[in-house]
Amino acid sequence: MANCFPLVTTIVLSPEQLPKRVQALGWKRPVYLRGAALCDRPAVAIVGARAASRVAMDRAHALARHLATRGVQIVSGGALGVDGAAHRGALAGHGTTTVVLGSGVDVLYPVRHAPLCREAVACGGTLAGLFPDGTHPSVTTFPQRNALIAALADVVVVVEADERSGSLSTASAGRQFGRIVAAWPGSRGCDRLLAAGAAIVESESDAELALAGVPRHRAPGVIDAIAQQVLDAIANGAVGVDEIVRSTGLTVRAVLRALPMIERMQ
Repeated sequence: MANCFPLVTTIVLSPEQLPKRVQALGWKRPVYLRGAALCDRPAVAIVGARAASRVAMDRAHALARHLATRGVQIVSGGALGVDGAAHRGALAGHGTTTVVLGSGVDVLYPVRHAPLCREAVACGGTLAGLFPDGTHPSVTTFPQRNALIAALADVVVVVEADERSGSLSTASAGRQFGRIVAAWPGSRGCDRLLAAGAAIVESESDAELALAGVPRHRAPGVIDAIAQQVLDAIANGAVGVDEIVRSTGLTVRAVLRALPMIERMQ
């Protein structure tokens, strides 16, 4: 069961009351809100896998904390994994965060993050969504939520994602909206984004560059060390994932992550 949140009143913003970055998209839908008003100050969406690695969660937390200390609003989807780490990082940096829910803003989902949502509001942040009070999340509400995450941000950073991750739909919406989309290399979904032209984020300074409108990109033809090992193994006659694993000593997962990047090079 999702957890209801009766402590504050929901307000409904018409498209004309939304931040200018959203109005500029020709946004048509009202946005439901609890907590602080949405504003036009710089905002970065930090999103990624629910079943995230500890490393990815630490990265998301550090990025959000660093940016929050510089007055940047952190936007994410309130989910387990990377999203939650980003919200917590913003709070740790004594900043504010916008939690964009795939439900009514009085329905806190996942239940495990109900205290986090309350803390976000108590610390000057916002719960935002596209659905009336009492709406419970479903498979159709999350993709719509993802579009709002991208609309509310200047930059979308994907920290970790597999190839079917919902965070890739946030990145796709970001591209459609003309946002800077960036990814942290090392997971298959992020490597796919990088191969398609996303900016690269491997540090807090990279995120700042993206927000400043001068994102860092990989130089054409440059691949990382793991991909180079895989490429060398293939050049030496390794055929198939199992042979590449035996030749390089890499894990199957590492090889599978490297292959899309190599294919892009061909």
